[in-house]
Amino acid sequence: MKTTEFSHLFRPFENLEALLKSKTFNLKSAPAIHREKMPDPISERKLFIKAMTGVKPLRRENRIEGNPKRIRPEDSKNDSDTEALLRLKELINQGKGFVVADTGEYMEGTGYNIHPGITNRLHGGEFSIQMHIDLHGLNVEDAKDAFESFLRKAVNTGKRGVLIIHGRGLSSPSIPVLKTKVQEWLTRGRWYKWVIAFSSARSCDGGTGGTYVLLRKHPVSKKFKKRIGGLL
Repeated sequence: MKTTEFSHLFRPFENLEALLKSKTFNLKSAPAIHREKMPDPISERKLFIKAMTGVKPLRRENRIEGNPKRIRPEDSKNDSDTEALLRLKELINQGKGFVVADTGEYMEGTGYNIHPGITNRLHGGEFSIQMHIDLHGLNVEDAKDAFESFLRKAVNTGKRGVLIIHGRGLSSPSIPVLKTKVQEWLTRGRWYKWVIAFSSARSCDGGTGGTYVLLRKHPVSKKFKKRIGGLL
């Protein structure tokens, strides 16, 4: 194999061995360590005095002296009790804080092929109420006649949002009679095909003693069900 010498290459350690043997080289002294000078306390005081030039101390009557009062655990408990009593008072006097949908008396339902979330919007008051009827004091037969006449008038006049007041049925021996019947007429009777959704009313409209009903423009027909079924 032919060997070629590369004389042009840089060889920094070529003469290192000869230098070590002759001991003729000098090592550079290490650089001095720079130590930062600590600030003069007297100079800092002078700077502070200069910065405070023209500053006037507060008068004694404007000062707030003493340590702030520490809140003890029993103080926090007393505050919580006071707030709870205040909320209870507002609930009793004004109905504030009472959520109808969180009670066992709340009821809701939807018609054919309707998203269940619409009942939250209905109960929340997003739809205007255009008619209402009060069934208080009626027996079941008279209440049904009034219910039928009321919904017939509502759909004939193009009303979409109505309120049916039936009471909570607190005087009923077992279940609330009229309230249960209204739910039955809306879900099993001839009016089910007109119902989009229904839900218990808000506190301002009677709470669980009333029911909002959202009505369709046109009743659900077999043709409509067939068309919807084909799209699903």
